[in-house]
Amino acid sequence: MPTRSARTAWTGGLQDGSGRVELASSGVGTFDVSFPKRTADTAEGTTSPEELIAAAHSSCFAMACSAEIGNAGGTVQSLDVNADVTLGPDPAGGFRLSSIKLTVRGRVSGLDAAGAVKAAEAAKAGCPISKALAGVGTIELDASFEG
Repeated sequence: MPTRSARTAWTGGLQDGSGRVELASSGVGTFDVSFPKRTADTAEGTTSPEELIAAAHSSCFAMACSAEIGNAGGTVQSLDVNADVTLGPDPAGGFRLSSIKLTVRGRVSGLDAAGAVKAAEAAKAGCPISKALAGVGTIELDASFEG
């Protein structure tokens, strides 16, 4: 199986420094990162590890959900997946990912809404990124499907 890589170049201290994260394997982009903007309410043109995790989780879950719906006998017409990753204080000190909320809205044929939600729950449990994030406080799923 392939290995994918990203690289970050950082200068300065935590509060006054900044960096650029490069999606090295694909070459599709380089993005600014900053700790003060990471912990602010608005990103102001920078990304963060949490946003990158949200991107990884939403795309991985979409793939896993499509597979699980297919395994259950359904066909996906469309899935719209959003992942909200929250950074919060760690009771042991510092920070941690305190929660993730996956929201999926989909159109599926050949499977009723209850069957599609069951497939989405299986996707949440089986998605490799969900497994990697098992230490997150809570991973919530809000799933709704139309036929």
